[in-house]
Amino acid sequence: QARVVASGGGLVRPGGSLRLSCAASDDLFGFGTMGWYRQTPGNQRELVASMSLTARTNYTDSAKGRFTISRDNAKRTLYLQMSSLKPEDTAVYYCNNVLRPGNWGQGTQVTVSS
Repeated sequence: QARVVASGGGLVRPGGSLRLSCAASDDLFGFGTMGWYRQTPGNQRELVASMSLTARTNYTDSAKGRFTISRDNAKRTLYLQMSSLKPEDTAVYYCNNVLRPGNWGQGTQVTVSS
């Protein structure tokens, strides 16, 4: 069954850093672009960063220069290194295959607050 498990979230002060991890099943991770999404209450899930199998990356304007996406294909794990965090980055973060998403799972909560 196609599934992902995101982890690494937490409470961090503005300006701080976090590294998120996402373990994915092979039928998701091995087929193309994987992405990190985030969602706040009452809003749609937003794709924040993505990385293809050939390591091509894309970021939203809000993530550029602050977030770095990477993947370890051998471990079927996706990462998101986040720095210079802002309160508006507060959200539940999810990962999934961009073109053929599987189960979204619980995500991981990131809270940026002083």
